[in-house]
Amino acid sequence: MNLVINMYNVYILILLFYTYSFIGWLIEVIVSIIQRHKLINRGFLIGPICPIYGFGGVLILILLNRYADDPLILFIMSVVVCSILEYFTSYLMEKIFKNRWWDYSDKKFNINGRICLECAIPFGIAAVIMFYGLNPVLISAYAKLSFELLRIIALSLLAITIVDVAVSYSIILTLKNISNSLRCDSTELITKKVREILAGKNYLHRRLVESFPKMHIYNKLASLKEKILKNKKALKLEKKKSHENKRIQIKKISK
Repeated sequence: MNLVINMYNVYILILLFYTYSFIGWLIEVIVSIIQRHKLINRGFLIGPICPIYGFGGVLILILLNRYADDPLILFIMSVVVCSILEYFTSYLMEKIFKNRWWDYSDKKFNINGRICLECAIPFGIAAVIMFYGLNPVLISAYAKLSFELLRIIALSLLAITIVDVAVSYSIILTLKNISNSLRCDSTELITKKVREILAGKNYLHRRLVESFPKMHIYNKLASLKEKILKNKKALKLEKKKSHENKRIQIKKISK
């Protein structure tokens, strides 16, 4: 009986995950309409979900329930949790796909371009609204569903997502292969050429270009060349500083 009760709660969490993933996708789409004046299917997956929002919503519900009596602490901790989640997601996806999907380097108070205060604060506000406003309504509504119906809905959504992930991964793999086949000296040039190639393919490939306008695509050769060039510049600057310090010391001795 305990197993049934636990699985019932798990299925509710799965539904909450998909609900917040869809809401996150909807927010991203609305923002793209406002900023770019066009409807864009945002997100890594083909379906209308942004999983990072779903994971954020579930993590906040599980980890921060102890702060339910203090909205301010809940807000601060939500900012922390969402920031860690976004940073980890950015880092993991870059390592797997050799692609920086979003970049906040042009914004103030950013950390390695992966997260920034400008985005973290709205996430904290949204988390508070979700925790006190949406969660009670959604949990109450889902709790009215039978265990069997919850199971069917949850497992069906998971099955669809697995297919979506497989298709999306194959598309990203195409992007990675195109990147590795190019012989360029800079990340900017590689990104531009990959964008041009994807623009000539089908909708699923073109969607990536539109969904992530600030993505940076890397390949091993270009990254190595950029690293060598950066080290050379740093070494040259260090030598210049060393010569300057020696010149100053000689002047002091001569006096």
